[in-house]
Amino acid sequence: MKNTKNLVKKILLGPNRTIPVIREGKEDLVEIEVKGKEDLVASMASKEREQETIGRKEKERSLENEEDNIFWVKIDGEKRLATINLVPGNQVYKEKLVKIKDEEFRAWDPFRSKLAAAIMNGLESLPIVRKSRVLYLGVSTGTTASHVSDIVGPSGIVFSVEHASRVARDFLDRVASLRSNIVPILQDARQPKEYFSIYGTVDVVYVDIAQPDQTEIAILNCKTYLKKGGYLMLVIKTRSIDVTQEPAQIIRSEIKKLNSNFEIVQEINLDPYEKDHGMVIAKYLG
Repeated sequence: MKNTKNLVKKILLGPNRTIPVIREGKEDLVEIEVKGKEDLVASMASKEREQETIGRKEKERSLENEEDNIFWVKIDGEKRLATINLVPGNQVYKEKLVKIKDEEFRAWDPFRSKLAAAIMNGLESLPIVRKSRVLYLGVSTGTTASHVSDIVGPSGIVFSVEHASRVARDFLDRVASLRSNIVPILQDARQPKEYFSIYGTVDVVYVDIAQPDQTEIAILNCKTYLKKGGYLMLVIKTRSIDVTQEPAQIIRSEIKKLNSNFEIVQEINLDPYEKDHGMVIAKYLG
């Protein structure tokens, strides 16, 4: 594979936002021929200068703070969402690996990951960034969790809760054992005070569990561990709640449960990647 033929599009931060803004508009993506990390940094700096010339005020933050570690990578002529592999050479779900100079990128399949599906369907703000502390409920075999691990990097941490022992074993063997920033927790998400491995508060609670009371479980975990001003990313599996109602009606009903403790930031339909699923991003008010 010739590295010089691979193109990377870096997802940049939006103006005057406290968390990264993901946009697919032409003006918000920088396409470069990657020769190394220096080229990526230079490209980002060039984009910032362009924004200044058109009067857009960008908060001054270091690259370390504004790096959200999500990229568009051209693979076999097709633009694909990707993260930099924290464990080079390792595949979690037979995803495509692309080596570009000194970095290895993992293709992120939206048909296998609801977070990737949300990004593809217009997620405006991703609160999971480098160094984030994330509580992940319903980690399953670790497909999405592995990409979250890539994003937060070695200085972040992903507390990963899974109750099903068989699934948890797969997660431990294929993902957690290879990634030092993942802390596996074999526990029922309805009992958050039993997570003895968690210390301190977290920046984000990500919830992907198939239970009728999934929203109540999410709220309980947020009250226990989420810092004030932190974010909840809740995957709503409508058919796990009620098979007789319309999915849109169920999502509206679940959102109402959040209103007393959260500010709703965005609601996303995950079709066609996940049928009858939605995602809600909400800011925790305490």
